[in-house]
Amino acid sequence: MIARPELSGAIREALTHSPIVLLTGPRQCGKTTLARQLLDEESPGYFDLEDPASLARLDEPMTALGPLEGLVVIDEIQRRPELFPVLRVLADRRGAPARFLILGSASGELLRQSSESLAGRVERIAVSGFSIAEIGPESTGRLWRRGGLPLSYIAPTEKDSLRWRRHFVQSLLERDLPQWGIRIPAAALRRFWTMVAHYHGQIWNASEPARTLGVSPLTCRRYLDLLTDALMLRQLQPWHANLGKRQVKSPKVMVRDSGLLHALLGIETEKALLSHPRHGSSWEGFVIEQILASEPHDEAYFWATHQGAEIDLLLRRGSQLLGIECKRADAPRLTPSVRIALEDLGLDAVAVIYPGARRFHLAERVEAVPLHSLATPGNLFAA
Repeated sequence: MIARPELSGAIREALTHSPIVLLTGPRQCGKTTLARQLLDEESPGYFDLEDPASLARLDEPMTALGPLEGLVVIDEIQRRPELFPVLRVLADRRGAPARFLILGSASGELLRQSSESLAGRVERIAVSGFSIAEIGPESTGRLWRRGGLPLSYIAPTEKDSLRWRRHFVQSLLERDLPQWGIRIPAAALRRFWTMVAHYHGQIWNASEPARTLGVSPLTCRRYLDLLTDALMLRQLQPWHANLGKRQVKSPKVMVRDSGLLHALLGIETEKALLSHPRHGSSWEGFVIEQILASEPHDEAYFWATHQGAEIDLLLRRGSQLLGIECKRADAPRLTPSVRIALEDLGLDAVAVIYPGARRFHLAERVEAVPLHSLATPGNLFAA
């Protein structure tokens, strides 16, 4: 078992000052394992909403939850959204006899429900797959190939890992999404998801996928939002500056887990990955997900102009605006895009992430940073 002390500590701390803590993350990313470290699944305060017995216990939710004290865990909360108003009432009781840790595998609708019903009472913690900090920098190649979902990463062989990822995709489309009330044929969503994998890291334009699939751009938009809400895709929004240049206004779309991306692209081996035409964008997406999981930030964007200047990732941290470029090169250089971004956006600093071993300055406010630096959270823009 791979320890996740940062996440465990964050959950314990949140439970000390919030009556309700919401863990969100994709299916099979380790949320349940983290919860079971705090409360045994045999406890009367543990509810798994994929278990018929737990569902039966919650037929009368106030009767089931009201008498409980201490920690209460409700797993797969998106299956019973009517519990949110009940949790609000229970959280407001004098003396707060119980604290609630709720786990969900969907993003958009789940967060809308919690923000409406539990405003001011809930603290959200995002859980992703394994990070470089958790598995160690020596295993970065394996993490990139297999992705961070625990059962894929720890599989005995590469074939076992790939088999698990393919089954994960099939199970999500054929079982999980229909259980969440999504009535779209699994085959259609599978074709769309595979198509997005081939557009991974590019600016989104629904017209071509819509023509290929024989559906409207609006339908493509719906598919995109569904897989984003399921935390399978990321729509990285563009940053707009007050410039006299035409800037890109559409999001950049990425498959969040690199292992799932490789399974959708049919990449089976390390050799196939390194020779694949999308291996550069795969590595960029992997780095971006690692940064978003480890670096403190308030908001994340990318920036691009129609003249060709681009920054892979922008992090807003308080009053700071920080730029990140991902370069799979032995010796990264200062590019015209970075120079333009420094001048036009007034960036406080730029980190050029590369797979080497040495940290060095490329120019004023620009530093080449090895990928393994992400093994220490918050170290990317270290002074």
